[in-house]
Amino acid sequence: MQPYGNRGGDSGVAAYETGPDFIRVQFTTGAVYLYTHASCGAHNCETMKSMAADGHGLNAFINSVVRNGYARRER
Repeated sequence: MQPYGNRGGDSGVAAYETGPDFIRVQFTTGAVYLYTHASCGAHNCETMKSMAADGHGLNAFINSVVRNGYARRER
């Protein structure tokens, strides 16, 4: 995983990893969630990947749009 840029300074996201059809997100609590095209929609997944690379807005997007659209909690 690579560290999340956290340009806003107050994100609950610590790190992320992307693949062709998924993003894994590690939160500051240590929990890791897997979001896939199938679980939250391809558009939402790709938006999350873009936000992760930009280091801004990912936590808010997950909380307001994706919510429980994860494939599984890994930790």
